[in-house]
Amino acid sequence: MDSSPAIKLLLTDIDGTLVTSDKRLTDRARASVKRLRLADVELAVISGRPPRGMAMLNGPLALTTPIIAFNGGMFVTPDLATVLEQRCLPATVAEEVVKALANAGLDVWVYRGSDWFIRRRDAPHVTHEEHTVQFAPIVVDDLGGVLANAVKIVGVSDDLALVARCEGELRQRFGAQVSAARSQPYYLDVTHPDANKAAALRWLSRALGVPLSQVACIGDMPSDVLMFGLAGLSIAMGNASPDVQRCARHVTASNDDEGFASAVDRFVLGARADASPRPGQLQ
Repeated sequence: MDSSPAIKLLLTDIDGTLVTSDKRLTDRARASVKRLRLADVELAVISGRPPRGMAMLNGPLALTTPIIAFNGGMFVTPDLATVLEQRCLPATVAEEVVKALANAGLDVWVYRGSDWFIRRRDAPHVTHEEHTVQFAPIVVDDLGGVLANAVKIVGVSDDLALVARCEGELRQRFGAQVSAARSQPYYLDVTHPDANKAAALRWLSRALGVPLSQVACIGDMPSDVLMFGLAGLSIAMGNASPDVQRCARHVTASNDDEGFASAVDRFVLGARADASPRPGQLQ
């Protein structure tokens, strides 16, 4: 018999995990959240999105836990009315990060409070991101004027190898001054060093009084791997890369094939098997 403690909290990524590729929350995903509640398992969401970009989930999911935005850079109440905590980048560090990303050839976005700042309205992925978060960016000539209290800086490029290379270069250059991780293959998110999904999971565990051993987490990107190592139960999406899948205890179907709902039913609520699968093994 598996003697692991019962799961009391599920922390889920949003894009590539909870919603489909076209940003839909399916009926089956909604129903699985209701089953979680009936089993006394809470749901919490974490994302690189700004808080306003998660407002559309409040109604369908009736969230009661703090919403974690910017990969852990900001914690807000479920109604988005109150900031519980935020972790801003120091202005001098933010300036250097913007320069480094721009010099590498990436487009740069800045998130501060409830605002999203860009330099070019026609830049790659701006329209896509606006559809995702459901609010418009503010176009400015110089990002230097909006870096005070910046919570997240994003480097954007369709050159995926460049984005991956910049991730390593920023980590090497800035060390413990920042957290740098890809939230999508074309997005490199740079936040305060304590604004990452591992630190966010620790914060949520303390805030809700749920031991880490009783938390399950699910995601699809390298930024999610940080929480995989802390949670009592970790699940990677079928659309995750093999490297991400190898870091999780279980792998579910893709986000376009009801992977979230399947994971809830099989791994969170379902009876646990005596033997755990090999990391990266599809169940």
